[in-house]
Amino acid sequence: MSKVPERRLRIRRIEGVDEGMAKMNSSMMKQLQITDKIEVVIAGKRKCVLTVVADDKVPEREVWANPAQMASLGIADNSIATIRRPLK
Repeated sequence: MSKVPERRLRIRRIEGVDEGMAKMNSSMMKQLQITDKIEVVIAGKRKCVLTVVADDKVPEREVWANPAQMASLGIADNSIATIRRPLK
């Protein structure tokens, strides 16, 4: 069984991103073998699964998410999180 690629990226709260969605750079999505969903893990405790959309305006080392949803999950702006495709 091969290991799922993951990367530590910065989570940004950005207005204009729909709830349950995230935006990510397309080249980072290819590196992490992500097609439609990502798992966001903060400090091994807070986890959520979001539907992801490719957007080349997003810097490679960032993931943009809905501010209200991130606040309800207790995830601060500019937090560092482990991003990977969801484990089966």
